[in-house]
Amino acid sequence: MRRPETIKPADSACCAPSRPRAKGAVYAAPPVARRGRRIPDTIRVIMGGRGLLGTDNAVLPDDGESPLRRTRLRPFLMSEAAVTNTEFQTFAQDTGYLTEAERYGWSFVFWSNLAEGARATHAVDGVEWWRRVEGANWRDITGTGSTGETWHADHPAVHISWNDARAYADWVGGRLPTEAEWEHAARGGLGDVRYPWGDTEPDDENFLPCNIWQGAFPARNNCADGYATTAPGRSFKPNGYGLFNMVGNVWEWTADPFRIKSLKKQTRQRLLAMRGFKVLKGGSFLCHRSYCHRYRIAARTGNSPDSTTSHQGFRVVWDQ
Repeated sequence: MRRPETIKPADSACCAPSRPRAKGAVYAAPPVARRGRRIPDTIRVIMGGRGLLGTDNAVLPDDGESPLRRTRLRPFLMSEAAVTNTEFQTFAQDTGYLTEAERYGWSFVFWSNLAEGARATHAVDGVEWWRRVEGANWRDITGTGSTGETWHADHPAVHISWNDARAYADWVGGRLPTEAEWEHAARGGLGDVRYPWGDTEPDDENFLPCNIWQGAFPARNNCADGYATTAPGRSFKPNGYGLFNMVGNVWEWTADPFRIKSLKKQTRQRLLAMRGFKVLKGGSFLCHRSYCHRYRIAARTGNSPDSTTSHQGFRVVWDQ
């Protein structure tokens, strides 16, 4: 594999690099598939009422984690896990839908997940562990032309853009959760906690409640939790509402725009580059406390609606 050149995305976020775009470019969302109410059996009823959003103990304040706010929410239904490859495959076969990674012809893949033969043409400037890989998409996660070792029916579909996730949600007669709904569901009835299981911090050896990185990021992953990349959507212990992998595994798209209220000059400049971005929640298998401590309920990041990576997925909610 030749040494990759570098590419400058709209924002060089460690969590989710964004697809570069021309100045003043306007996003053209792909067509939304026909609507139908297809609620799976594996859904959970999330009680409404008083909910919490954010935290008063921000770890990454420039991400807009604070302050802790109280909200009122109506009851809703939520898929108990992120949408799987099998579920997304059914959607694609029924509608003929092509994801944005398929239409653009490439997506971002983490460097150590590249298989022999992957066509990595660029590294991301500033976070070179992200590579632009020709042919990478939800069907061919590493862009090698062979899905046998990386595509698993029960794992979350990845390389999914916000536009793709919205199209799927529309097809099943649902929608993407708001950030407030997502956090309320992730708390599982525990209230103001840091994680879906409480406040105990995962470590690299003994307490492994979710699929994140163990070891020295980005060079060495010990895989103490059993996974180098994604885990099955329904793995690890569910939270109090019966929801799996609300943190770790894959970042999950929400319906909300990514906004931060900050007077810091560097944050204002960052926000100018991130206009039009959408909120992602939950962190992924690439998160580690030493570098990207975003596998917390209040943690958040943003990405452009057409951007795709090998650790971005989604789940769906339905109104009752």
